[in-house]
Amino acid sequence: MNATISVGLGQRDYQVIIGRDLIDEAGAHVRPLLGTGRVAVVMDPVVEGLHGSRLMAALKGAGITAERVVIAPGETAKSFAGLEQLCDRLLALELDRGDLVMAFGGGVVGDLAGFAAAIYKRGIDFVQMPTTLLAQVDSSVGGKTAIDTARGKNLIGAFHQPRLVIADLGLLDTLPAREMVCGYAEVLKCALLGDAEFLGWLEVNGTSVLQREPACLSHAVSRSIEMKTKIVAQDEREHGARALLNLGHTFGHAIEAESGFSDRIKHGEAVGLGCALAFRFSASLGLCSLDDARRAGLAAASAGLPARLDQIAGGPFGADALIGHMAQDKKASGGALTFILVRGVGQAFIAKGIDKAALRAFLVEEGATP
Repeated sequence: MNATISVGLGQRDYQVIIGRDLIDEAGAHVRPLLGTGRVAVVMDPVVEGLHGSRLMAALKGAGITAERVVIAPGETAKSFAGLEQLCDRLLALELDRGDLVMAFGGGVVGDLAGFAAAIYKRGIDFVQMPTTLLAQVDSSVGGKTAIDTARGKNLIGAFHQPRLVIADLGLLDTLPAREMVCGYAEVLKCALLGDAEFLGWLEVNGTSVLQREPACLSHAVSRSIEMKTKIVAQDEREHGARALLNLGHTFGHAIEAESGFSDRIKHGEAVGLGCALAFRFSASLGLCSLDDARRAGLAAASAGLPARLDQIAGGPFGADALIGHMAQDKKASGGALTFILVRGVGQAFIAKGIDKAALRAFLVEEGATP
C-alpha cells in the first residue's frame, strides 16, 4: 500500500509517494505536472540497464514524450565538468521552461540533475525518482542540489525543490548490499539526532531493513522521510533547525574529501562513521554519556558501517588535514567551526565555535596522525 507524505512549503508544497512498483505508475504521477512539455530522464548506465526501459515505457504509456540523458557513473560526475556536459545535453534537446527534468538514480544523479535544473534557463521543474535507499530517505527530499569541488563536497549548489518525489521501494531489490548499508546510515542518523524510540526500533529491526523485508523497509523509509520533511518545512534554507540533519556530516565530508571522494569510503559510510565520531566527540566534551556514545557506535557497527577511523583503508588520516576540510564546511562561520553534537540519543543540537585544539586532540585520540 502506498504512503504519501507532504512537504509543506506553501505554494511550493509537493508530495513524496512511497510504495512498491511505483515505476509502472510514474507516467500517471508525472503527467499532471506537464502541459504539452517533454521529460528529460537523467540516469547513469547502471540504472539505465536495470530499470531504464521500464520507466520510459511507463512515461510513454501516459502519453509523455521522454528523452534519455545518460551521464557518467559515480561521484566524479558531480563536478563542474559533469555539470557542463549535462547542461549541454539539455540545451541540445532544446528543452524549454515548460519541460521537466527527471532525476532517476541515486544521490549523485539527483544532486547533479537537480542543480542543472536549478540553473537551466534560470530554472526548470524537476522530479526526483530515487533508486537507492540513501537517496530515498535523504537527498531526494528537501531541495538541496550541488556538485563537489577539490576543496570539498557539495560546496557549489542551489536550493531547488522538486515538484514530486517518487520513492519506489521495489527498485531497492537490485541495490548492492554495500549501497543498502550506505542508505541505512541516513536512517540511523535520523534516529540518533531526534527520535530515541526510532533508534530502539532499529536496534531490533535493523537487520530486517537491510534484508529488505517489506514492512520493516517501508517503516524505516517512511519514518526517515517524515522526520526530514518536518524539519525542511520549518527551515527550508538551513538557517537553523535544518542543520541538525547534518549530524555526522562535518566529520564525514572531511573524511570523504581526504579520501579523494574515492571508493575507499562511500558517502553513507562516511556519515555512519561521522555519527559515531560526533557522539564520541560529544562525550569527550562532557555533553553526553559514554553509554550513549557506545550505543551510537554499536548501532553503526552492527549495520556494517565503519565506526572508527582505522577501519578506512589507506589511512591513517592527518588531524590537521581533516580540520582543514572541516573549515570549508558550509556551517562554518567567521573562521569558527560549527558541529552538530548531541546531549544524548535523539538530542542533537548546533554547537558553534568549537575549539580546534580540543577537536585536534580528539582526532589524534581517535587514531589520526598529529
